[in-house]
Amino acid sequence: MGSRASRLLREEEIEEIKKETGFSHRKITRLYRRFTSLDKGENGTLSREDFQRIPELDQVNFRGFMRTLAHFRPIDQDNEKNKNPSATEPLNSRTNKLLFAFRLYDLDRDGKISRDELLQVLRMIVGVNVSDEELGSIADRTIQEADTNGDGYISFNEFIMVLEKGNVDVEQMMSIWFLH
Repeated sequence: MGSRASRLLREEEIEEIKKETGFSHRKITRLYRRFTSLDKGENGTLSREDFQRIPELDQVNFRGFMRTLAHFRPIDQDNEKNKNPSATEPLNSRTNKLLFAFRLYDLDRDGKISRDELLQVLRMIVGVNVSDEELGSIADRTIQEADTNGDGYISFNEFIMVLEKGNVDVEQMMSIWFLH
């Protein structure tokens, strides 16, 4: 209990994070130690550089860090079956995992993915290994395939339909098993 992590993280914060994310007290404390070791500025946040320049994250505090990690917890099938319908949907639910993935592409947070947003993300993924012309072609084909209503954008529902059509196992792909 004398560790830096336990001194800086209040018990009430741990309890709130437990309720919000489903992580155990022990897991939160351990992840907090990792978080503080990544916090090079020792200011309670992780900077963009700390996350290797992921553009969606300017800075994130520990609670935000835990909320992000919670999306990647494997889904507990037993808890899913016995879930209280009036309870808040957990961050690691299938819907929230899909929404998290969608928001990685929806850079301006307007609820749809544009060709330009898709190009920006593709450039981040492949860097200079693929020409702009090839990336443009990939973006055009992706939007053409996904855009079922013809508005030139990919909505959240269209995003889900593309993943389902491709038999993408979201729960498997967006789970980090050591977080269970």
